[in-house]
Amino acid sequence: MSEIAVELARVKGAFAQPTLTLLHQRQAPVVITIFRAAFGRNNRPIPTARLHTQVEEHLAGIRESGETDLPSGSGREICQRWMRGQWLVRSLDEQGHEVYTLTSHAQQALELVKNLSRDRATLSEHRITTILGTVRRFNAEANPDRTTRVSILNEEIARLRAERDRLVDGAEMVGATEDYMLEGFTELLSLISALPSDFARVEERFGAIRGEILAAFRAEDRPAGEVIDAYLARADALMTATHEGRAFEGAFALLRDDAMVTQLREDLTAVLEHPLSDRLLSDADRAELRGTVSLVREGLDRVLSQRSRVTATLKEYIVSHDAVRDRELEQTLRQVESELMTWMATTGPRAVHAVPLLPARASVDHLRERFHDPADDVLPDPIRAADPADAPPVSLDELIAHGGPQLDSLRDRLVEAWSDLSPVRSLGELFDRLEPSLQRPVEIFGLLHLAADLAREPAAAPGRPSSPDGTDPPAETYVAVRHDGTRRTFSVPRVPLPDPDLDPDLDTHQQEARA
Repeated sequence: MSEIAVELARVKGAFAQPTLTLLHQRQAPVVITIFRAAFGRNNRPIPTARLHTQVEEHLAGIRESGETDLPSGSGREICQRWMRGQWLVRSLDEQGHEVYTLTSHAQQALELVKNLSRDRATLSEHRITTILGTVRRFNAEANPDRTTRVSILNEEIARLRAERDRLVDGAEMVGATEDYMLEGFTELLSLISALPSDFARVEERFGAIRGEILAAFRAEDRPAGEVIDAYLARADALMTATHEGRAFEGAFALLRDDAMVTQLREDLTAVLEHPLSDRLLSDADRAELRGTVSLVREGLDRVLSQRSRVTATLKEYIVSHDAVRDRELEQTLRQVESELMTWMATTGPRAVHAVPLLPARASVDHLRERFHDPADDVLPDPIRAADPADAPPVSLDELIAHGGPQLDSLRDRLVEAWSDLSPVRSLGELFDRLEPSLQRPVEIFGLLHLAADLAREPAAAPGRPSSPDGTDPPAETYVAVRHDGTRRTFSVPRVPLPDPDLDPDLDTHQQEARA
């Protein structure tokens, strides 16, 4: 076979994969859109009935937008077709409920579409630097020559020490350009987007191993110990000999190292707080980067759950397998075979013996005395719609009295208190001077909210101790008046309001507010 024929066979095999069959079909944009809207980037399991309803609702919304080429049938029928296409898988969750999840093939298709929807990176300094650094690090870790490894490490140490000394001496810091940051964000998002499909492939591998174990146990053509040894060998090979298994082991080692997880969070936070990140990243991209650790944790949980199901299958077989019962069944079958041979020896070739396939019907001496009564299932009387005229009249003042804090009025009183020649010393003293309509219990929260926004002393902000030794701040008594005239006393941490004329650190914003 020629080279081009071999290449054609390889390409045909790739196009036969469920990932490309999903993208190659005519309705692929609609299917991908529904998958992204329903499952999100975390591939969270969805109950079967809920997904059926969501598919029908999404199709109705797409149809209203003017799209005509849509999948036909109910949500259940469409999901079953997607299962036959190996894009959806239906399984049981930990509570025993049926749920849908995306297969690794569908997640690869979503990842490809997501990468194509982004601005594709071009040749840049960041990409070349990344390639050079990766090759250099790979050579340092894989080179069999001890001298070469030591030389590479010495060069890297010298480079890092020179850069550190340069920064310590006060040299100019070279900032990253916008193109460099954009290239870095694009590569980082691409790496993170590939994680869900990698975890899904490991999960599917364990699911396949579980099916093979169950088939081997049912066939009983091999001893149970041999089946268990084969499972352990397959599990070790999956974790060490496959790309997905090595990725799983690396992620599992990462999450077991608290210091490494903390460092990852800090690095992601620093990258997202870069001055150029607001201009280069959308809200969805920022959320994706911020949720990297939780994404890895969820993928690990699903893989560990699938592996636990395999272990539970082995345990259930080992515990429930009764060798004595198996021997008794074997003896019974041999006795049946012996009796059959005896009967065949005394009868002709066309003899017939009637053998009941089902046991005789059991006789029941006592039946239920109370049967179903249709009167018990009578629907209740329909709810009568109330007449709007019967509703009691409600004034605007009554609605305000039952509503939330009046922030505008409270803000004016707070500014007036700061502008007074004899300003109040605390928030509780200001509350006592307010008119009864502003002394409701909910107004206390309004004052604390405003005091937090215009806080003169950060240590006195609500919820923080104002004492330097870390003890709880002193409390104040607030006597609030409810809308019905009753009074209620609250004990609230004291929030001081220093004299603005004596505070040299009053910032411009607060001076303008007091003016």
